[in-house]
Amino acid sequence: MPKRTKSNSENSSPRKKKVHNRVFSQPRLDAFFSAGSSTPVQFNPQPVNSSAATQVIDVDQLEEEPPMLQLSELLPNPSVSSSQGLNLSVVSVANSRRAAYAPLAMDPVIYNPVSQPLSPSSIPYAFLTHAFVTLSQTRSRILIINTLTNTLRTIIYYHPPSLLPSLYLLSSSLAPSYASVELGLGSSIISRAIRNISGLSSSALKRLYNTTGDPGDVAFEAKSNLRTLMPHPPLLVRYVYENLLKIANCKGQGAAKQKEQVVEKLLVAAAGEEVRYLTRTLCQNLRVGAVRSSILTALARSLVLTPLSALEIEDESDTLHVTSELLSRLQNDPDTENSLAERYVAAEKLIKQVYAQHPNYDHIIAGLYQAGLTELARTVPLTIGVPLHPMLGSPVRSLQEIYTLLGELEFSAEYKYDGQRAQIHACKNDTGLTIKVFSRHLEDMTSKYPDVLSLVESMFRQHVNLRSFIIDSEIVAVDPMTGDIKTFQELSNRARKDVQLDEVRVAVCVYAFDLMLFNGDVLLKKPFSERRGLLRTQFPPFIPEARSSARFDHVHSCESTEGEDAILHFWQQSIEGRCEGVMIKLLHDELVVENNGVKKNKPRRKYLSAAYEADKRSSAWLKLKKDYVTGLGDTLDLIPIGAWHGNGRKVQWWSPILLGLWDPENGQPVAVCKCMSVGFTDAFYKALSERYSLTDECGTCSVQQIWDCDAGGFKPDVFFEPREVWEIRGADITISPVSTAARGVVSAERGLSIRFPRFLRVRGEKNVEHASTPSFLANMWKSQQSAHHERSTVDDELLLDTETDEADEGDIDQESEPDFL
Repeated sequence: MPKRTKSNSENSSPRKKKVHNRVFSQPRLDAFFSAGSSTPVQFNPQPVNSSAATQVIDVDQLEEEPPMLQLSELLPNPSVSSSQGLNLSVVSVANSRRAAYAPLAMDPVIYNPVSQPLSPSSIPYAFLTHAFVTLSQTRSRILIINTLTNTLRTIIYYHPPSLLPSLYLLSSSLAPSYASVELGLGSSIISRAIRNISGLSSSALKRLYNTTGDPGDVAFEAKSNLRTLMPHPPLLVRYVYENLLKIANCKGQGAAKQKEQVVEKLLVAAAGEEVRYLTRTLCQNLRVGAVRSSILTALARSLVLTPLSALEIEDESDTLHVTSELLSRLQNDPDTENSLAERYVAAEKLIKQVYAQHPNYDHIIAGLYQAGLTELARTVPLTIGVPLHPMLGSPVRSLQEIYTLLGELEFSAEYKYDGQRAQIHACKNDTGLTIKVFSRHLEDMTSKYPDVLSLVESMFRQHVNLRSFIIDSEIVAVDPMTGDIKTFQELSNRARKDVQLDEVRVAVCVYAFDLMLFNGDVLLKKPFSERRGLLRTQFPPFIPEARSSARFDHVHSCESTEGEDAILHFWQQSIEGRCEGVMIKLLHDELVVENNGVKKNKPRRKYLSAAYEADKRSSAWLKLKKDYVTGLGDTLDLIPIGAWHGNGRKVQWWSPILLGLWDPENGQPVAVCKCMSVGFTDAFYKALSERYSLTDECGTCSVQQIWDCDAGGFKPDVFFEPREVWEIRGADITISPVSTAARGVVSAERGLSIRFPRFLRVRGEKNVEHASTPSFLANMWKSQQSAHHERSTVDDELLLDTETDEADEGDIDQESEPDFL
């Protein structure tokens, strides 16, 4: 095989790269340590409404060294005098990088923050690294929460200003998701920085990467033998976070060089395990299993045990915090133990509720400082311009299951459209009209939909008493003349950002299905019947005069009071039209009596709330999709050919999995789609990781593409030996710019892919040559298109009203950690 020609970084032409909108997106590392280099993405972040605002980066400022700690800050015993000389200072600095920190995984009740050798003037990054190491050594949720709780308690006790940057570093982010602040680091920048500080060649680094498969491990090994004449000052948590913001804010000509300089300075100043986790942070794949729910739980418990606000410390009537006397009695008094558990539960519920409605750590920490934990809901309320996490539906498999769960309770069935879920915020005041549009994942897509902005402006002109609202809706592609619904593929052809109104080529309709705020009144706790009634009376269907504006309508619905036959007919209409299925929503708060309790004479009572429960998958919302129904649609036999590193709870497993068809013409698999957690169990993940292990002597997994296969535009972290066949069922087949499967059937440049694939079973009786082929997939796609065409010509009314959830892509894996979609 001919050797690659080395590229000259000075003469190489710049290449455009796709920038993901989420700071959680994991960079593709298959070419992480390639010999060549390329110009990275030119990134233009949006301003953050926080203390870490966007700033102009002065190249001269990049020469600043990390802030030097004073000797008193480095010694665990403050009584030691600095008069012992310079040598003591040097030794203390060196030893502080390897401080013997106390264990963090113990029960927070018996943990004492004073046990850590820290000072009240700063928090070293080494302490946070100590937490990362502890987290990476366990999969126990209890130990993870204990570690996070004790870490945050220590930071609050010694240096509260370090709490906010610590929360962002623990969550592998820099700002709220809607702020669109990204590092924008290409793999070439990180690999060059590691080469520059270690002195190793690119081939040596590549050998390390092939051995370890993790950039953090590579950086740790590359720097393990590096010696410096003078020890560098210890990194501080705030300093690391501020420099990550510098990297994100670098833009324009020379941005790549500026970013590389900052990365080098951080890696040079890092020592030991700091190098490993700093590099993983730069790659946005921390791999410590700390998901958002665990971080929020730990934050709540740490605030119960160690108040952040001085007001709470002085308030003896506080029912959430515990005193030192109460802590001392915990092990001997069972009632006190229960009291602490009750406070934990109340604090966790409060923190998670506030974050679900206002997901901004900057505002939450400021609210805690201002009024304390007990008043947090008042100081950090639902706010126009800050997206709340959407409410989700629980999946069901049949209409019979719906009636089994809800019985005779009144509900509404709504079309589940195949579009993009959108949360629309609007507010009119003396300074003008503010409009924001957010996705299900809280990304700001305001610039993607100027036609929706034009629609909202028209609504305010029509409704003179309208001051503010937050509407939950689905944006669906429609015919601009007739309003007929088009496919999701049509909607996906729109540009993603910075769209001008006169450039819109795909018309849309906003199908509203819920109202969370109206004229300043928060409606989240109102039952669905009241919210829907207000939505329909205050926001009637509307078609603006301007053809360039979007349309507005309500979702098509059917009430349970019309009878089971009507609901069945409604369901059939939804699957015959361009819908994914139906949503079933409870109209009123109800108390359900279940007869399947442990004791037959004591039936279990379950309260179902019809309120809008942000960030919850409620039984009051049920989701019946056509791909969930057994026997609906053909299945495919696909080959697992690669995977990505898991995140959050799945950090030690492979997830998602890259699946492929068998191409008989070329005698190799061809990638078609990713499959995430739907259909998989923990036992399956564990067994899969054992069958495909980088350390497996059988060689079934490799970071190199050593087996013949066409990965198309997919770039997995590892490749699998094609040797298994899995049965998969999907929602439908779509045209994909990434997949090369069946390329040429629909487009000379695009292939076909499968939406929402769901694992059914391993086909042990089949070998890879018996897997489904691209021609089989192409025939399925043609049948699907033909069915859509026949239904649209028979009854156009079936396509007039519908609702969806691009969101369901996120339904596959609910962890709020980095995803791969």
